[in-house]
Amino acid sequence: MHYDVFNGDADGLCALQQLRLAEPIEAQLITGAKRDIALLARPALAAAGEGDRLTVLDISLDRNRAALDALLGRGAQVAWFDHHGSGEIPAHPRLQAHIDTAPSVCTSILVDRHLAGRFRPWAVAAAFGDGLVDAARALASRCALSAADLTRLQRLGEALNYNGYGETEADLAIHPAALHAQMRGTADALRFAAESAIVQRLVESMRADLENARAVAPLHQDAHAAVILLPDAAWSRRVSGTFAHALAAEAPLRAHAVLTPNARGAYVVSVRAPRARPQGADRFCREFGGGGRSGAAGIDHLPAQGLEDFIARFACAPWTQ
Repeated sequence: MHYDVFNGDADGLCALQQLRLAEPIEAQLITGAKRDIALLARPALAAAGEGDRLTVLDISLDRNRAALDALLGRGAQVAWFDHHGSGEIPAHPRLQAHIDTAPSVCTSILVDRHLAGRFRPWAVAAAFGDGLVDAARALASRCALSAADLTRLQRLGEALNYNGYGETEADLAIHPAALHAQMRGTADALRFAAESAIVQRLVESMRADLENARAVAPLHQDAHAAVILLPDAAWSRRVSGTFAHALAAEAPLRAHAVLTPNARGAYVVSVRAPRARPQGADRFCREFGGGGRSGAAGIDHLPAQGLEDFIARFACAPWTQ
């Protein structure tokens, strides 16, 4: 049995797209909403072992360490591509780890390297979706893409990434596994961007949700940091990450935190380091039980009573100054 285990955002989808264009095998898909990171603990993998192969994309090894150790112990082979903080990478003959935490790298860029650029426009779209605009343009400069092509790929990446956000899969416009099924087999990312009805639907929904988000006044804002609390609504949960990326692009010298209420009476937080110096977001979020990468990270559960402390610490954090 082969399992494809991937984050349900643009980076995970486009990484898998490249690999399956290069090696079109049938696999059981393990995925979900963007913040559903502990995917190796899913019941579908409980019996995986000797002779089984897993391809794991765009989820933190550190958050899945116990499940990975169990899979390797049962004889499974694992290929892992990721750009999030991993902690110590196990040295095991059945683990192939392609992990790079540099702030200018995403998982799809790692897959692009692995495949020597065979399906590069998909990696460009992923980088745009992950908010790595400079990296996306640098990658695009190595292939024949026009300014109009870049705009289409940016719209595609942002739409795919927008679809991944939500407290539950019910918040998503389309389940990532179903979205992968629509993408699969389409080598031309530009064609998919132009012809896919779901992409057009996502773009329109994203624009409407961004308009709603921009109407919300910040809880705190100065030259260095801004904190925005969105209302308890499905559109807020869908747009939180996209809104954080947009704010980071518009004010590259400022750090941003976008909060949305969850069903447990707490907050989910999307944090973006200043784009001009993308460092520190992951370390800060780990102080609150979260994680991510240096330029963009998150917190899955910030207790409501900790909001004022969070704002105070975020506003004066050295990496935001």
